Amino acid sequence: MSEGGLTVFDGTHLRAVDLSLPQSDHIVTGAQVLELAESSASSSLFGLSLPESLKSSALKRIDVDAVSFRRTELHRDQASAKLKEYVTAIADELKDDPLVVAILDGKTLRLFMEDEDDFAMLAENLFTDLDTEDKGKISKNEIRNALVHMGVEMGIPPFSEFPQLNDILKKHGAEGEEELGQAQFAQLLQPVVQELADALSKKHVVVIQNIRIINGSKLRKLLSAEKQLNEVIEKILQDMHSAKDGQRSTEVIRGFLERNSKELGLPPSEAEEAVVLLYDAVFADVEQRNSVAGSGKDEVGVLVKQILENFVEQLEASPVFHDQGN
Repeated sequence: MSEGGLTVFDGTHLRAVDLSLPQSDHIVTGAQVLELAESSASSSLFGLSLPESLKSSALKRIDVDAVSFRRTELHRDQASAKLKEYVTAIADELKDDPLVVAILDGKTLRLFMEDEDDFAMLAENLFTDLDTEDKGKISKNEIRNALVHMGVEMGIPPFSEFPQLNDILKKHGAEGEEELGQAQFAQLLQPVVQELADALSKKHVVVIQNIRIINGSKLRKLLSAEKQLNEVIEKILQDMHSAKDGQRSTEVIRGFLERNSKELGLPPSEAEEAVVLLYDAVFADVEQRNSVAGSGKDEVGVLVKQILENFVEQLEASPVFHDQGN
């Protein structure tokens, strides 16, 4: 699925992956199973290397210790079953905690290149940002920093992810201390960006974004785990006992949920105005239709469940994208 120029990997792709073992092998090692599972998953995700945290969580989900499992020898049927189990676990992890990536294929850069006015404005803004001494001149070396300034949002991959960028800069002479005026800077930047767009069209770069998707899955797990849910309710009850006189139960609950949003799987209320409106809507709805009275454990428990279920419903319909870099 895609959202605003970003692509979301939620495990859907993995559920249709062909997981066939090599025909010649009668005995398969655990190491081979892990390698095949991870390479198959990576291939279905545009060649993206799976984050270690994702692999670790998936193995934990199926109760496999990677170190000892690698040395294990399995018959084909055992290996096939474990292969499918591991890939399914990766898909389930992505469903609960999707990866948000930018697929850089040169299209965004081409949009800038196709409109002369847009490119001229881009080059002017970059030049102004890089001319920190306001001399009207910057060195050729600053072309590299211009690409860094443009970044993934404008379709530029990090140098670490696309070393070919260094060759492109060298080819076009975008190195050295020779100073350039604004027009010269734009003239040098243009072929660099054009060649980069061409290179990316042939070899896409996938970059993981530091964005968390909050879709209600963690809350749903909490609602189905009686022990953990009761612990949350107990903590809310403690807050109620120390609350100011006249403070409504829903106010205390909202305060608790906002303070513990990350642990519970809720979006942080300070993230953006839309999230504040989400909290307002959930609590307004609960207060409007709530018939539960009292502050005993049972009454509070019912109220908390209603609120969390409402959040799940809202987040499943409209997931929240939270930039963790901010």
